[in-house]
Formats: sequence, C-alpha cells, structure tokens
Amino acid sequence: MSQWSEDLIPIDRVHTLDDLFMQRVNRSPQRLAYRFFERDQGWRDLSWADMGEAVARWRAALAGETLEPGDRVAMVLRNCPEWVMFDQAALALGLVTVPLYTDDRPENAAYILQDAAVKVLLVQDAGRWKRLAEAVGDAAWPLCVVILESSAAARELAERDPRVTLAEHWLPEQAPALAPREGGKGQDLATIVYTSGTTGRPKGVMLSHRNILTNAHAGLTLIDVYGEDMFLSFLPLSHMLERTGSYYLPMMAGASVAYARSVSQLAEDLQTIRPTLMIAVPRVFERIYQRILDQLDRRPAPARWIFHAAVAAGWRDFLRRQGRAGWHPWLLLWPLLRRKVAARVLDRLGGRLRATVSGGAALPFGVARTFIGLGLPLLQGYGLTETSPIISVNTLKSNVPESVGVPIRGIQVRIGSDDELLVKGDNVMLGYWNNHAATTRVLNHDGWLHTGDQARIEQGHIHITGRLKDILVLSNGEKVPPADMEMAIALDPLVEQVLVLGEGHAYLSALLVLNAELWPAFAEAFGLDPQDAASLKDPRLVKEVLKRIRHALRDFPGYAKVRRITLLLEPWTIDNGLLTPTLKVRRAKVIEYHGEAIERMFSLDPELA
Repeated sequence: MSQWSEDLIPIDRVHTLDDLFMQRVNRSPQRLAYRFFERDQGWRDLSWADMGEAVARWRAALAGETLEPGDRVAMVLRNCPEWVMFDQAALALGLVTVPLYTDDRPENAAYILQDAAVKVLLVQDAGRWKRLAEAVGDAAWPLCVVILESSAAARELAERDPRVTLAEHWLPEQAPALAPREGGKGQDLATIVYTSGTTGRPKGVMLSHRNILTNAHAGLTLIDVYGEDMFLSFLPLSHMLERTGSYYLPMMAGASVAYARSVSQLAEDLQTIRPTLMIAVPRVFERIYQRILDQLDRRPAPARWIFHAAVAAGWRDFLRRQGRAGWHPWLLLWPLLRRKVAARVLDRLGGRLRATVSGGAALPFGVARTFIGLGLPLLQGYGLTETSPIISVNTLKSNVPESVGVPIRGIQVRIGSDDELLVKGDNVMLGYWNNHAATTRVLNHDGWLHTGDQARIEQGHIHITGRLKDILVLSNGEKVPPADMEMAIALDPLVEQVLVLGEGHAYLSALLVLNAELWPAFAEAFGLDPQDAASLKDPRLVKEVLKRIRHALRDFPGYAKVRRITLLLEPWTIDNGLLTPTLKVRRAKVIEYHGEAIERMFSLDPELA
C-alpha cells in the first residue's frame, strides 16, 4: 500500500463547502483535480490551482449581478468542470445552488425555476435554452440566463432575448484571487435539490453545508479514499448520490475525478481513464451483466461452463475471506479461473477498480453475485436526497450484498411502526422548500426522518424489505409515484383501470383496462373488430393510447414516462379478487394475475423502448 497516501482535510477544520474547496486549492495546488474531454483537443487536465483561478472568474461574474446571500442560482449542465466552477463560485458568495436535470421536461424545469425564484441560470447550450424558454415564457424567473457553449444559435438568442448572455462575454478575463468567505456557517442553506414525491410536482430538499460535509466525511470513514485515486463520474451531478460521492467526497480526500463523455461511451472511457473508484446505479451493472450473458450465449457449452465455474469459485473465495464460509474444492480452481476468466472481464472495466458503489435503487442479487464472484469489489449502499444522501453502505471487510450495508458514522437508525426505517443525524435535511406541510409529514420535531421504506436490521446491516407507499424505484435510481400517475391516466374516459409498473426496471410499463362502453367505437375508428381480442394489440391503436398517456403525464418529471402498455377488457373486481372490498386495487394480485403480460412488457430491449 506504499503507493497510496492519505490527504484528508479534517472535518473539524471545514465549515462550508466553499471553505472545503479553498483548503483543497491551497493544500495541493498542482495535483490533478479534474480530467475532461473536448472534441477538438481530446482529454484535458485541470489542477486545483487551475480550478481556483477559474472559480475566481465565475465568482466575479456572479458578483456583478444583483444578488444577495441566500438568492438562488441554477444550472442545467452535463457533468463537467464548469459545473463545479459555477457551484463553488455561487457558494463562495453565500448563494444557494439549484441543479436541474439536463433531460428533464421543460415544464418541470420551468416549475422549479419559478418555485425557487432562480435569479441566474447557467445552461449548457442554445438548444436546451430554446426548449426551456418555451415553457418559461414571460415568467419572472430566471432574471439572467448564461449559455455556456458559444454558437451561432446562442449568439442569436442573446441578441433577441435581453435575459440571455454568453458565458464567454459574461466571464471576466481575470479576477482577484479567491479569498475565504467571512461569516459562512455550516447550518446555512447550500442547495435545493428537487426530488419527486407523492405528487406530480417535485419537492425542493433543502440541504445545508453541514448536511453535505458531514455526510461526505462519514462516507470516507467506511471506504478509504487516497490522493492517488481516480473517480469516473457519469451519473448526473444534479443527483445527490453523484454530487456528494463523486464531487465533495473526493475533494475532501484529495482524489481526482474524470468526467465520462456519455453513458454510451462509458466502456471506452473505462479503458482510457482506468478509474480506481466509481459510483453507479444498478442499471449500469445490469447492462454489463446482460452483455456478458449475451456473449456467453454465442459461445460453446464448455466456455459457458468455465465462466460459471469462475463465478462460483470466486464467490466461494469471497465468502471465505468475509468469514462466512470455510474451505471448498472450488478454491483450488480459483487462481487459474481468476487469471483466465475473471481478469479479462475486470480489464474491460479498466482493471484498476478498488471499489465500486451501487446506489439509488436495489441491486439484483444475481448481478451482485456475478461481479463479486469475478473479483469486482462491489458495494451496495442506500440513501435519500433528504439525507444528503448516504444512510448506509457495505464495506470491503463486511460486505453483505443482500443488504444495503451498515449505517455511516453519525447516523442513528431505528425501526418504527409498520417496520419503517427512521434515521437521524447531521445529514438530515433542513426541510422542503416552501412546503412546511410536506416537511412535517416526514420530519419529526425531534429530528427523526421517516424514510418511507420498510426494513429490518440484522447484525448491524440494513435490509430494505418494502415501502409504505408504492413508490417505484427504476434501475437508474429515479423514483416515481405510481398512484399519482395512475390517477392522471385514469382521467382519460377511455381508461377504466390502470396499474403503472417498473420497480427495478429501466422504464415504466402499464396495464390498462379499457372502458367497455367506449371500446367498440374506439376500435372501429381504427377499422378493428372490437370482438376480436387481437385488436387490443394493434400497433396503431397502442400508439394512440401511448400518446394519450403522454398527454396525461405532461406535468410529471421527464423520467416518469410509460413506454410499454398492455390493453385489457376484463375489469378488476371484488369477485375475481383483484379489488378490495373498499374497491382498492390489490397490486400484488393484479401483478400475479397478469404475470405473463408484464413479463413480455419488460422482456423488450430498454434501448428500443
């Protein structure tokens, strides 16, 4: 381990996130901070000194606007150094940052801009502002829009719209060197992160500097991070998992971060960057897992047997090293299988990963077993935006893949009524922005946060067993409220009953029972026989129903999109056991009853969905 050196900034010496940045710049100015890709120049590096000079320019530009401490500024950016520059510049002025998803619906982003009264908005390019501007219209917020990437279209927008300016004109050539901010306190509001709740509109989670700093530091007590580590960042920085885990945490530890070009180019970037640490959602591991299985299907039977033998032997070796299994004959084969099979798979991931963390949604055990069996140190964790976000994570020495790990330092957990997991600690949010009622529903007066997840705790490890509310978590970590979506869809008179599905999958699907009275005319409009069950599968008809669903869900976040449907005529009733006596849908019974149809909807290639 002589090649690894610790350079951790002590938590007791840091009060704010901008203070953390200042200390890192002063502590290791020439060390690599960020690596990023530019089309014309390839991969480029920025030192901490470079970042300090850049943040000074961004801060000077923001200081030139009519802003007061506590004012909100927002960004619609893909992961890049400018994301950090803008964030740190704003924090250094006591401003509050509001990150937006680059692929969110314009209507949703416009709502957030209005709700947070955002004064300055930094946008990636002209195209994104054009789409957003249509939804914003003549609304009061934002006051100023800065377009990062210069282009003819961006210059045209700046000429037409007095709100718009280009970053190249807005940023000064030079600026005074950064200096520590006076008066910044850990309890000050640092960011508002909007997350989907139980309604179509998102809620703004208010997180303080201390919330995030203590969470990042606590994460470092469970997973060692060194100055020589290289993170590969590709989950959106607008998500707190990536923001805390691949931005503030490596900054605290003095590690470097490389920004992947895109998810589609991730395989190539893994080979180029060769990261040592990486955070991902289950969907990333599922895709790699599926590719491996697809390739195996084309291999002869002996090759398939050898692969599965490698996984079995590696898994047994893992259990033995964890102290949960003894010696087994498989262990005799493991050194050879590791060299001939496992090493080749890990090389596709760069060959240097010391640990990978999966969070945001449940990781299927079969996927975890395969990668761990191949020698990948894969750790599942758990958290919420409301907890900055980390609550628990497995460790290299105590890794129980069926669980979401042990609580991080400084967090108390307990099981409440209905087996609900409650958490308390310095990482728990200040509350929801402009929504006291929602805050009081989840945050007790004594600081305990209701997670909404049911759990059990065994030997210190948390096991998530269900949800009090039917919130669906997609495999990319996004959460969607099916009940609210179902109510919106059911407003269409053609739809009698509906069930939205997607837990653990890459996209949403739905079962729809059509109105028996309206169905005949609807079918005949497409030249179909309403008495023929095959009419329900007609592509033209299905396409039209999907169009109506998209219209019904127009106020929901962009990722809350139903991509596959099954149309039905048989209603769910009390008599067939699919409704309760109070006429509530028995979700589990309906899912079981229509199991084959549901399996078909999710057996399709998500890339084609």
